[in-house]
Amino acid sequence: MTSLFDENGKNIPCTVIEAGPCVVTQVRTKGVDGYEALQLGFDDKNEKHSTKAALGHFKKAGTVAKKKVVEFKEFATEQKLGDLIDVSIFEEGEFVDVQGVSKGKGFQGVVKRHGFGGVGQATHGQHNRLRAPGSVGASSYPSRVFKGMRMAGRMGGDNVKVQNLRVLKVVAEKNLLVIKGCVPGHNNSYVIIQK
Repeated sequence: MTSLFDENGKNIPCTVIEAGPCVVTQVRTKGVDGYEALQLGFDDKNEKHSTKAALGHFKKAGTVAKKKVVEFKEFATEQKLGDLIDVSIFEEGEFVDVQGVSKGKGFQGVVKRHGFGGVGQATHGQHNRLRAPGSVGASSYPSRVFKGMRMAGRMGGDNVKVQNLRVLKVVAEKNLLVIKGCVPGHNNSYVIIQK
C-alpha cells in the first residue's frame, strides 16, 4: 500500500497491483465445455516444478507454465488462445471488484474474532473473565449448544471480495494498477480483479 495526493491536495490511501500480462491459456465454449469462459494464466513458473500435463496444456497456448490460472465468465471482448491481456483493459476512474485470501491471524478469542464486549464489569467476584464469551448453551431444553454459535477459533485465511474500488491510475508500461483503498491478502499474494 501507498498513498497519492489528488488535485485538491487530499491524501488518498491506495494499493499498487501488478495486473498482467495474462495469457489466454484456454477458451471454454458452450459446445465443448457446456459454458463460455476464458482461462487466464499469470506469473511464469519454473518448468521443473510443473507436471507434464500442465506443460502440455500451456504448450497449446504457446506459453510457459504459469503459477496462477483463473477462469473468467462473460469476458467483454472476444479472445483467442495465446492472446495477451494486459492492464490496458482498465480505465482510470472505473470501479472494480478485488478478490483474494485474507491474512491468516491464527486462533483468536471472541473479542477479536467477533467483536464481543467481554464480561464488562469487574465486580461480583469477576476473576480473569474479562474477554470470555460468557454462557453458550440454552436451558435443560434443548440441552445442547446450537450450531453456528460464534466462538473462539481460527481467524482469517478466508476468500474475501472487496467491491467497488476505484481505479486511480493505470501505468501501462509496467502493468501496474493503482486502486483506492486496501485489498485482501498479504504482500505479493495473488488477487483476482473483475470489472
